[in-house]
Amino acid sequence: MSSSSSGELKRKRAEMEIVWQTPANPPERHDYIFRNGRRHVKPYYFEFISHVSAVKAGRIQVDGQIVPVSYIVQPSQKISHFLHRHEPPVMAWDVSIIQEEPDVLTVCKPASVPVHPCGQYRKNTVVGILQAEHSLAPLFPVHRLDRLVSGILILAKSAAKADLFRVQIEAGMVHKQYMAKVIGIFPEEEQVVNVNVNYNAREGRSSVEVGDCHGSTPLKGKAACTKFTRISTNGTHSIVLCEPITGRTHQIRVHLQYLGHPIANDMLYLSEVIADRSIEGMSADRAAAGRSSISTFPCSNRFDEYENSGEDFSIDPMCTNCPNLAPKGYDGHEEPLWLHCMRYSGPDWVYECPNPDWAFLS
Repeated sequence: MSSSSSGELKRKRAEMEIVWQTPANPPERHDYIFRNGRRHVKPYYFEFISHVSAVKAGRIQVDGQIVPVSYIVQPSQKISHFLHRHEPPVMAWDVSIIQEEPDVLTVCKPASVPVHPCGQYRKNTVVGILQAEHSLAPLFPVHRLDRLVSGILILAKSAAKADLFRVQIEAGMVHKQYMAKVIGIFPEEEQVVNVNVNYNAREGRSSVEVGDCHGSTPLKGKAACTKFTRISTNGTHSIVLCEPITGRTHQIRVHLQYLGHPIANDMLYLSEVIADRSIEGMSADRAAAGRSSISTFPCSNRFDEYENSGEDFSIDPMCTNCPNLAPKGYDGHEEPLWLHCMRYSGPDWVYECPNPDWAFLS
């Protein structure tokens, strides 16, 4: 780097007005940018806290004060490292409110949006978007939905109410119903899969475990049971009602794979043989998916409204992600999973979500 370029960079760093954000700062409506059918988050400075660190980028605070690199940290002092954070974008569909009660909120969760802050996601979450766009906080998710799964999501407005729901779930008093679009002609009679599921956190996927007839090989996975019933078929794909009795990670997805009928666009669990057999049908479905939103109602698409909004964000010369809006490593080709949570019901309550467009076979 030339001396003039280096001097210009130092000047920009000195002139930058940095507004630090901590976990206490709530998301706001103006934090979002909509481009190419995706909901982005304006990059922001976020505080990561640790007690042992060696950061030489000049963005260190010790007990709330900026210190030089030569500063010697004393015992019990808090070191804060501030980073220009770029969150991965999600699809630009609304988080639509289905029903609001004094102590419960139910929404239609769009595919691609995480339920709560996790990993790289903080503002681009169901909880964050509801707080930014509807001033709803605090909210306590009652159950999980994988990021790529759409459907009914129940959120309590108090920790006490969330605990009441969880007691019912743990006691087996809650009935869960999903629908999936799978490869092939699913059997007409009900299928019950009672096979252990073992989740590999490093690989981010589950596998089924079937013991031998003698029971001599110990199983690492957890007991899992799912009931499946065919709703319709067009000869290429089938719409299947999925009723998980247990709640293991990726249980429905891996149990459908075990039956030889994986979710038709689930690249994590599609085998090569099935993918080759169905490539023609999947190509047509992908083209249709590109033209429509996940559901005509209530998960509407904000693409047309915000595409030309002209929103911009501040470029940080020290940031390795800038001037791009999305973080490095994001390829932008993510596809919503054809798995939808349609209904949750308990002893004296029922919450439902409208079916997605892909559930209607032609």
